[in-house]
Formats: sequence, structure tokens, C-alpha cells
Amino acid sequence: MKKILVIGSGPIIIGQAAEFDYAGTQACKSLREEGYEVVLINSNPATIMTDEETAESVYIEPLTPEFCERVIAKERPDGLLPTLGGQTGLNLASELARLGILEKYNVKLLGTQLDAIRKAEDRELFRSLMREINEPVPESWIVESEEDLARVMDEVPYPCIIRPAYTLGGTGGGIANTREDLWEIGRKGLKLSMRSQLMVERSLLGWKEVEYEVMRDRMGNCITVCNMENLDPMGVHTGDSIVVAPSQTLSDIEYHMLRTASLKIISALGIEGGCNVQLAVNPDSFDYYIIEVNPRVSRSSALASKATGYPIARIAAKIAIGKTLDEIDNAVTQTTKACFEPALDYCVVKIPRWPFDKFSSGDRFLSTQMKATGEVMAIDRTFESALMKAVRGLEVKSKDLRHAGMARLTEDELISACKKPTDERLWALAEALRRGMGVAKVHDITRVDEWFLNKMLNLIEVERDLVSSRGRWGEIDPANAMNLGFSAIAVRDLVGLSRGVLKTAANVLKTETLDEELYQMALVHFEEELRRVGVVAEATKELAQSALDLNQKLRELLKKTVVKMVDTCAGEFESATPYYYRTFETEDDHLAVTN
Repeated sequence: MKKILVIGSGPIIIGQAAEFDYAGTQACKSLREEGYEVVLINSNPATIMTDEETAESVYIEPLTPEFCERVIAKERPDGLLPTLGGQTGLNLASELARLGILEKYNVKLLGTQLDAIRKAEDRELFRSLMREINEPVPESWIVESEEDLARVMDEVPYPCIIRPAYTLGGTGGGIANTREDLWEIGRKGLKLSMRSQLMVERSLLGWKEVEYEVMRDRMGNCITVCNMENLDPMGVHTGDSIVVAPSQTLSDIEYHMLRTASLKIISALGIEGGCNVQLAVNPDSFDYYIIEVNPRVSRSSALASKATGYPIARIAAKIAIGKTLDEIDNAVTQTTKACFEPALDYCVVKIPRWPFDKFSSGDRFLSTQMKATGEVMAIDRTFESALMKAVRGLEVKSKDLRHAGMARLTEDELISACKKPTDERLWALAEALRRGMGVAKVHDITRVDEWFLNKMLNLIEVERDLVSSRGRWGEIDPANAMNLGFSAIAVRDLVGLSRGVLKTAANVLKTETLDEELYQMALVHFEEELRRVGVVAEATKELAQSALDLNQKLRELLKKTVVKMVDTCAGEFESATPYYYRTFETEDDHLAVTN
């Protein structure tokens, strides 16, 4: 082979964020590294992927079989790589094969083959394969017409989950609580499914949702790149869930049980490249179910790549052209091979970014159909500090776990806000803990694991201590708060060190030796600022000095941050091209490497 056609992911729409642009761009670079001529077809001109330097030939055309055939007829590629363009690329490749276009122009499908794609995407074939290899799947009903839908309406238990085949981001799916819901969602799902097929599945609401990102080559070598755990229980699309990597609440037995199942599934399917396996875990036992498999580089693959430093899309492209994991160099270390499983000595938190600030009248309820348009990812040494970093990265009004809207809710309204998944539920959970609702009660209401709630409670307790120390600035040591992810701005706000307080405090000290009248006026202004921020204390020069001293402490702490390394191997091997994150520790990985 000399020339390879890569299919992009098409337009960026709500519920289908731009992670596939990242994957496709990496794939094109990877293929060109190996000396192949790359032809790209993608309908979206507003992505990095369609930049001229990404491929030798770039076609910005509709992603339809007709236009794709015209590109194939002109360019005459030897191979087609569809698994880096999300569900759009996968569906288009399936149509090209079904219509005989690939055979007509003698184009070889690279990577995961059509048979494996069908087994993973077709709900009935997938269910049959799981039963064949003795992997548990929830009780379900396959629906391929409105007549089938009408027939199962009296058979299924409610609530139930609707999962259309061959769709991305849960498009056309949802949770049906009644027969009417099932009829409405089901009919829509049949229309949106490429094969007019959907699965109606027994609800597992409240179970934990866990994902494994796995890789396999043509020789059957398999590795787990990363496992990820949703903070939100089942019932919320993983693209709309807060995700933590690696998993924090699984026991060692559960981790290896689910890892074994994931590797078993990817082998049974015959995947060649990256694959995402989604599982539901009973929080009260060792029971689990296989939810679904994405036989392609998925949205979670981009997250796993950035979380581990392991370039999934790049390696998947090399596997597609026949290389095996033990033949591919790890691009980060450049001393190990891609068959080494990444090791994480840090915690990663992903929080989705929703467009509700632009669409204020939109339905904020989160279900199995994804609504996020992007996400932020933060890395730190603890879950608490990674969570706080991620919240700041969202670019929303709330820069920490305080939310003015949640503070105004009655107790009943707050319980409802905790129970109903929305883009603001994280702040509802924090407010419930702040009001002393208790971890056990919040867990019963939301089914969010108590481990996550206890970690959030740690943050609330630090927040409470800072608020109670207002006006006693000399007694405050901000190091613990900063170590747990509170920014200097948040600490100043919590303890009442506003700009006005600092300015008037500095003026008190400045005027003391200049003029008594000016000094007394400065004290009056200082007291006014204290009242404005809710500090009940006498305005004195000692209080002014303690305010400035605390502000200086915060500045000094910011100078003490170090950088730690993401290198895929937790420092076990020397790395040539790692990347870094900032944190509060004593050892600086970057200085250690450069020295």
C-alpha cells in the first residue's frame, strides 16, 4: 500500500464534541510518519484536521457514499481507515462496503474489519456474542420496527433504557419511565439509527459506570491503556458525566475482574486498534454487566490519551497498517514499546462543558443522550485538588464549590437538585454537604459513591474553617487549602481579603507615621471595607498588618509550586517527551530531569 484514505468525523454538533478532530489529526500524522500518502475527506473546514499540512490531499466534501466514491475514483487509494472519525467514519465505511464501492475500486478496509464492527454496533449480534463468551448483559429486547416497539411495550420493566444502534453520543436514546415515553423515544430512535434498530434494556440506574480503554493488534496482543470511573451513576451518558481516572472506588478484585472482561471482549470481537468498553457495576456486590463497546477510537480515547500520555490514535493508526504493539515505539519515553501498559501516579478529573450559558432556556436534565459540547481535564496528586482545578477550568461563574443559586434553594428544592442530574448537580451536592445533610443521606438520594462525597466533604470542611477565620487572619495557615486545590483567589474570598480590605489595610500602615488625622480616616475606611465583606472585628493596625501578612503568605505559597511529569510509566523509565502539571510538593520532576 502507498496511499490511504482517512475519513473524518464531519460537523461539530451539540452532543458530539470535537475530540475526533484530535484523533483524526493524530492518525494522519502517524501514517505519514510511516511513509504513506494520506488523502483526507471531511466536511468540516473549521477543524485542525482539514488544515492543508495534515494530509497530501484534503477534500472538504459531504460525508456521503456518493461524494466518498468520487474521491476514491479520483485518488484511487489502496486502503481506507474509518475508525478514527468517530461514528460518522464507521457508518460511512459500512455503507461503502454494503454498496460494493470498496470492492469496485479494490480498496482494503484497514484496522477493525466490518464483521467486528457489525458485532459491536448491531445490538442483537453484540448481545449474542456476549452470551456466547459468557459475559453478562442486561435483560433486553431488540426492536427494528414500530410494530416490534408496540409489542414490547407491555413486556419491558419500567424504567427502561433505549439504546439505538449505529449512533454517537446516545443520539435518539433515553430513559423511558412509562409506555408513552417508550413509544415516543423509541420511534425517534428508530428513525435516527442507520439500521433502524434499537435495544430496550432493563434499567441499571444507580449502578456504577466504569470504562476501560483497550488496545489490540492483529496478532492478538492486548493491553489496557486506562480505566475510568464516572462520578455520576448509571443513567447519565458518560460524555455528560464527571469522570475520574484511574478508578478510585473499585476494589483490586473488581478492577481485575472488569479488566479481564474487557480484554476478553476485544479479543472475541477481533478489534484491531483502540476500543472502548463500558460496564455497569453493582455497588453492593461483585455483579457487573457489559453495557456496550465502541469498536473505534472514541471520545473517551481522547481523554485516556491525554490522561496517560499514551497516544491511542497514533498507535491505532500504526496497528491499522499491520504493525504490532511490540513493534511500535512509545513516543513519550522513546525507550519502551507500545505494549507496556501506562502507569498513573496522579489523579485525573474530567468535567463536561455544556452550552446552557448560551442556551439558557434549554432542558438542563442529563440522561443517556449527550448534551455537552466539550470538557475540561485537570491533573493533580489528589482527587480533591484535581476536582478544584477542573472546576476553575470550566470558565463558568462558579470558580469553586460555592454556587449562589444553590445557596438560595430550600431544603426540598436542594434535594430535588441533587436527585435530578443536571449540569449544576456538582454544586448541589456540595451545598447539601455544606448544610450538614450528611454523606450517607446524599448517597441515598443520588447513588453517588460515598468515597467521592467524603472527598467533597473534605473540601467543604476546609472552606468552612476559612470562612470561620474571617478577621483572625494571623491564625490562618493557607497551605492546607492550597494543597487541596483552592486557588489563592478563592482563599482570599473565603477569609474576606478583598481588594478593598487589602488596599485600606495598606493605607492604615502607611498613614500611621505620617499624620494622625489621615491615620484615623484610614482606619474608618478600613472598617467600612471589613463590614462590606462581613468581617466582625475592630479596625486596628494589628489587624491591617495580619491581613497583609496573610496575603504575602499566599504569594509565597504560589512560588513553591513544582511541576510533575506525565510520562506513561510513573518515572520507571527515562522519558524523552513527557508533559507536566503543576502541584504543591517538594520534588520538581522537571528540575530533576534537566539537572
